[in-house]
Amino acid sequence: MNLKLAAVTFDCDDAAALAGFWSDLLGVPVDSGANAEMASIGQEHSTKGPAIFFLQVPDKTPGKNAVHLDLAAKDWTAQIDRAVDLGAKRMGDFDEAGFVWTTLADPEGNLFDIARG
Repeated sequence: MNLKLAAVTFDCDDAAALAGFWSDLLGVPVDSGANAEMASIGQEHSTKGPAIFFLQVPDKTPGKNAVHLDLAAKDWTAQIDRAVDLGAKRMGDFDEAGFVWTTLADPEGNLFDIARG
């Protein structure tokens, strides 16, 4: 039996609001039925990757999230600026072993990277 990556899930305070941020950033519409408790993007609308789910939880795990998204863009500096304009916080810039990326935090503090490429 083969496993398939079906979704990436974020624990959050406001699922609809966080889905809106990621929808704007990735250019994928929020799926119907989104509310503060549960929302998704990429389940109803075709994407090149897995769906992303957002679930309201009473006690998010403190500290660095164990799972994060790695995004890549040829116009990566423009995409970093766009993410910040949408509400992300720039956490740091890195250049290691030929890889160049910036780590950001979404409006609820979930980390993600945008790499040159």
